[in-house]
Formats: sequence, C-alpha cells, structure tokens
Amino acid sequence: MLNPKHVGTDFDAFLEEEGLLEEAEAAAAKRVLAFQITQAMEEQKLSKAAMARRMKTSRSALDRLLDPAVASVTLLTIERAARALGRRLKVEMVEA
Repeated sequence: MLNPKHVGTDFDAFLEEEGLLEEAEAAAAKRVLAFQITQAMEEQKLSKAAMARRMKTSRSALDRLLDPAVASVTLLTIERAARALGRRLKVEMVEA
C-alpha cells in the first residue's frame, strides 16, 4: 500500500525525509568508483595482485576498495588506485 505522505515526491526527497540520502549518495559514489577502477584494471589487463602491488597495499585492502558494499574507503586509498592506473582523482563539491 502506498503511503500517501510520499505520493508525488521524488526519490531523493523521500530518502532525505527518511534520513537516508547521504548514505545512499555515498554508496552510489563508491559503486561508481569501484566500477571505474575495475574497468581500468580490465583495460590494462591488471590482476588484483598486480594492482595491489602497484598501490603498495594488500590484496584485501584492494578487495575492500572494489567492493561496492564497503563505503568506508579513504581518499588516500582511492588516490593510490588512480595513480596506479595512470589516472588522477578529481573530487569536487557541487551545490545541492
């Protein structure tokens, strides 16, 4: 049954009202980053072990980075991944 309180609102408004918007946006951003890193690794034919060596980190740390369900990854780790792939990390804030 539809909750009349939410009829006609957009999904972002619903998530914000429920206190879930920030978490959903962070999870979506992490999913995109994990996908981009995985794609770049495939393009360069890099195994996870080789990527971890390039990043000077462990394979388990790389697995956490590539796991979309793990949202708590540091910017330093993402930056290392970008550099290991010959890329730069660009982070920006935009108006809401």
